[in-house]
Amino acid sequence: MHDHLRQQLKDEGFCVVPDVLSRDELMRARAGLDRAVELTRQAMGAAHDGRLDPNAANIRAYNLPAADPVFIDLLKHETALEAVEEVLGPHALVSNFTANIALPGSGSMKLHSDQALVVPPPWQHSWAMNVIWCLDDVHAANGATRYLPGSHRYRDFDEVPPDAMERTRAFEAPAGSFIAMEGRLWHTSGQNVTANERRRMLFAYYSSDFIRQQANWTASLPAEVQDGMDAETRALFGLGPMGNVRIGGALTRL
Repeated sequence: MHDHLRQQLKDEGFCVVPDVLSRDELMRARAGLDRAVELTRQAMGAAHDGRLDPNAANIRAYNLPAADPVFIDLLKHETALEAVEEVLGPHALVSNFTANIALPGSGSMKLHSDQALVVPPPWQHSWAMNVIWCLDDVHAANGATRYLPGSHRYRDFDEVPPDAMERTRAFEAPAGSFIAMEGRLWHTSGQNVTANERRRMLFAYYSSDFIRQQANWTASLPAEVQDGMDAETRALFGLGPMGNVRIGGALTRL
């Protein structure tokens, strides 16, 4: 990551890192997402989650690392992990990895902060973040994620203004890029008002290693996926009898 992106991430709570994926890598990720959507339909009966989204034009895919090895590659991508370390330090874990596809007519979910979902206030430090992989060009009209400027400095729910939704702005990012977004930044999915554009985004959610992960990877990842992981990957997922034990001043995962 360039220094100006590191500074933006610190000052504004996000940055857009362009040109991360090659065309072949992008096509592989898109194909993997198609498989993940189908697996979600098989597991849940539908790929629309009414708990989160207002209508069936919003498509969700869960447990991406179980669907295709490409998603584990994205979680371990060197540039993505640079962004993660910039926010969380060297001892972060993969908490969850999901996808949100906005088809024409899709609506917005509720405004929220990801850190507020897992840590009670006050939010003194950033303990969670998203690396949002853009598989299409994303912009306001096709449902790009919308963020509330400056909200990564909020320490409590009372600081969220009553007109917060009206103050949000849409991210703009090209296909093959990712948006690094720290966990305290309030945001929501945008509305897709285009006639025929599909907006595909992957949400790689990392958290500090003292916070319980959203996904139970031991239970949710098939044995063959876990068996194929090297020690570094298993450490990133927090797999093993102990996920974060400090020995001799260094973090060791067994």
